[in-house]
Amino acid sequence: MESCIKKAYAKINLGLDVIGVLPNGYHEVKMIMQTIGLYDVLTLEKIPQGIVVTTDNGELPTDENNLIYKSAKLMIEKYRLPGGVRIHLEKNIPIAAGMAGGSTDAAATFIGMNELFEVGADEGALRELSVKIGADVPYCILGGTALAEGIGEKLSPLPAPKDCYLLIAKPDINVSTKYVYEHLDAEGVEKHPDIDGMIEALKQGSLEGIVERLGNVLETVTVKKYPIIQKIKKTMLENGAAGSLMSGSGPTVFGIFTEKEKAQEALQVLQEKELAKQLFVTGFVKGGTHAG
Repeated sequence: MESCIKKAYAKINLGLDVIGVLPNGYHEVKMIMQTIGLYDVLTLEKIPQGIVVTTDNGELPTDENNLIYKSAKLMIEKYRLPGGVRIHLEKNIPIAAGMAGGSTDAAATFIGMNELFEVGADEGALRELSVKIGADVPYCILGGTALAEGIGEKLSPLPAPKDCYLLIAKPDINVSTKYVYEHLDAEGVEKHPDIDGMIEALKQGSLEGIVERLGNVLETVTVKKYPIIQKIKKTMLENGAAGSLMSGSGPTVFGIFTEKEKAQEALQVLQEKELAKQLFVTGFVKGGTHAG
């Protein structure tokens, strides 16, 4: 095989709780992760030597500071792969948006390198290696619906939620995950999302049960700094969303809709009010398809 193409799917958090701070300074989390139908495209091809990363997005680095580059380097070193690789990234997922855009590109690189060089590593081995790149990368390799614990690397697959429509809205701001976690008062969080209740709702196939339990403790930091996030949530709810939440550390907000027309109408309203720069209507993606 000389080349391959991989889709790198974005994620949202249906629930995000921070349990506390670990001795190493990392935050201990309990999250429900969900793959959605918005994706980047990576084209990998063998070259005689080195790692070359190119992209259609001028905001991203293409050197060793890029997670794609780091992931390819790790695979080459770990499995002593012959030759090098050129990877082109077609970027569709908003940057610095709380949707694991960088992590999912890294995950697709691990999966693509494994296939391109016929390494034969199983998913478990790739996930174990990928945590060196970032805590979200193992989840992005797994895909689908999952409970993430620890720093995000302990994963338990869950039943997929019922099909519905998602409106994704990214305002014209970038949020630093580091800033959000540094300003989170983990001990002072008054309301924790009901993650266990959401797991039950997923097992019962109750979309209503999921919507009722949407929660993200990081909103306590990000919404305070960027009030536009609350405005987007409010606008979605006023225009037919069954529920709305900020994903990850933000600033992306998603709304859950049972009708596609309602989601598209709400998109128009957000556009007219100029509340979001990037808007998409999509849906949930079941596990296993992310590697396609």
